[in-house]
This record gives sequence, structure tokens and C-alpha cells, in this order.
Amino acid sequence: MKIGDFFMFTGIITHLGKVDSITKSCYTFSADRSFFQKLGQGGSVAVNGVCLTVNARPKTYLFSIEVMPETVKKTTIGTLKLGDYVNLELPLSADALFEGHMVQGHVDGTGMIKKIQSEGNSHIFTIKVKSDLSYYLIDKGSIAVNGISLTIIKAGQSSFTVGVIPYTWKTTMLQYSKTGDPVNIEVDILAKYVEKFIAPHRRKLYEAQ
Repeated sequence: MKIGDFFMFTGIITHLGKVDSITKSCYTFSADRSFFQKLGQGGSVAVNGVCLTVNARPKTYLFSIEVMPETVKKTTIGTLKLGDYVNLELPLSADALFEGHMVQGHVDGTGMIKKIQSEGNSHIFTIKVKSDLSYYLIDKGSIAVNGISLTIIKAGQSSFTVGVIPYTWKTTMLQYSKTGDPVNIEVDILAKYVEKFIAPHRRKLYEAQ
């Protein structure tokens, strides 16, 4: 869906990509041919949850993006290496079925995979985050990890856990992840709006005490 310059994703990963080349601030990714059916020059694409712009006409199986220093500073894009797998998602079209949750591709910060445990047919990830992000996390709330729409199992002061079902494990880059890896985090936009609305009232209450 596009409203003006607003693009929305759902956190439902459709394709895996792979880092093909890195030249200064330009990254080139390879992907399955089917991914390029709706991708063109100037189009938006989420790479590991980061909304980026295709900077040249895509070639067969390849597309390139260019990142600015702020993106490198606030996301894990700068840690990518040749051959790394990445999650890819195109913006939601107006006639598409809405799944996952509302994801903007505006990364709020990064986290680190602290633990990966097998539990039955699923994998439980424990992800460490800074307190300014954990403030927005609640049990059973929504979160995007490297662009993947997930449900929080347990939210703590410095970490949270999520469960990854077999399908998500097989179709995303999480299958290649390991402890210590950094991940992009986008908290639920509704939580940020609620905080924006109540912050002035909380300050007034504090000042009145």
C-alpha cells in the first residue's frame, strides 16, 4: 500500500536474498527471479527489515541499494558480508491480503541474539536489547526482527523471547543465524504512538506531585 510517500510492510517474508557485492555504500543482492516481477528502479524494498530504495534498474537476479551513514549507524546493514542471507519483502499492495502486523521498515534499533533453543518443532530466540527499546515491549505484543513479524513470548527489562515456527525458520535468514549475531528491531508503531500521546500527561502528573 502506498499513501503519498508512506510504504507499509507486513513482516511476512516472501523471499531470501544473498549479498552479492559491496562497494563502499552500495550493496548488491541476488534473489529468485520471481522477486523481480514487481521491483523496479526507485522502488522500495525491505532488506532485513530496513526500508531501502532500489538505485538502478534491476538486472536478472540482481538489484542494488545505496545506504547513507545514518542507516549504517542505526541498523545492521553495515555488518553484512559477502554471501550473507537477508530477508526480503516488497511493500504491501492495495489489493493484497493483510497478514503479520503493520511494519514501516523504520528500524528503531538493534538487538543481539543471546540464545537459540529448540523446543518441539520450533526455535525459541532470546534477544538482548537496550532499555529504550524494551520499554515498548509487552508479552504477546508484536515485534519485527530483521523484518519478520513475530509475537513476543516474554518481555524483560533487557531482553525478550520469540518463538519461530518451522515455516518461518525454513523461509527466512534465521535458519543461518547464531548467538552473538546482531538483528534489526522495529517495535510496534502503535506502542510508539501511545507513548507520544501519554508522555505530556505523565510529565504534568509528575510535576504536580
